Amino acid sequence: MESRVAVIAIIVEDMTKAEKINTILHDYGEYIVGRMGIPYHKKNVSVISVVIDAGTDVIGALSGKLGMLDGVSAKTVYSKI
Repeated sequence: MESRVAVIAIIVEDMTKAEKINTILHDYGEYIVGRMGIPYHKKNVSVISVVIDAGTDVIGALSGKLGMLDGVSAKTVYSKI
């Protein structure tokens, strides 16, 4: 399987989902290059960016699982290589 580098942008509007998000990210830990989370108190949301190096099926599965959580939005940007 050929891997690609991608960034998954996650916006968390429901902070009670933090534990579920961390569990999902932990399950895909072998593919995660790095992550950064920023709480934005003014808007009462958190923004997380996750850099991942994996096949498109793995990236899609991770992004999909995150995006299915209520109060959580996830979008992915793929590298061209």
